[in-house]
Amino acid sequence: LPGLADLGVSVSPSSQAWRRADATRPPRDGHVALVSGPGLATGGGELGALAAAHKDPTVLTGPDATAERVLATIDRATLAHIAAHGTFRSDNPQFSSLRLADGPLTVFDLERLHRPPHRIVLASCDSGVMAPAGADELLGLVTCLVSLGTTGVLAPISPVNDAATVGFMVAVHAGLAGGLGLVEAARQAREKHADDALARATAASFLVFGA
Repeated sequence: LPGLADLGVSVSPSSQAWRRADATRPPRDGHVALVSGPGLATGGGELGALAAAHKDPTVLTGPDATAERVLATIDRATLAHIAAHGTFRSDNPQFSSLRLADGPLTVFDLERLHRPPHRIVLASCDSGVMAPAGADELLGLVTCLVSLGTTGVLAPISPVNDAATVGFMVAVHAGLAGGLGLVEAARQAREKHADDALARATAASFLVFGA
């Protein structure tokens, strides 16, 4: 909606999911996890800039970014970031996935997390898309994470340009490292790219889900 263009907004799959996300607190021994999957136009080179914004982040790229290692790394993370090609399966949303070094990381895989990341950024096409299941349920990567206890997920609801996503992600992480919440960090990052049509359209594709 045009009237919400300059406001920070979060979307929740359900009132129950919002209450759970709002009540969740970050782990005391949490860490920052940064992941880059294969085949990105940028080659995952932006992770260096993202890592510089945080203290002692764990970074997985190239052949190290396997499904099992990524799951182990993002488990109990205060903040996780996954840059990867995403696939939404409208025929079976539980098989929606993120492409990693050794294959897809699916919703079923994420359900094996002991404690999901407190906040997560999915710089992955269509990773924010959800599909209805019955009268009152939505399925997809975002729904899975929020239902498991992730407080906030920043993810796109459409395909995004890899190169144009980089500047937006760097600005989001600068805000998070400076103490902003996910909603406000995303809002300020969008403002910084308001004069660039491609960057503005890319940033507008990302929504914050959760609380």
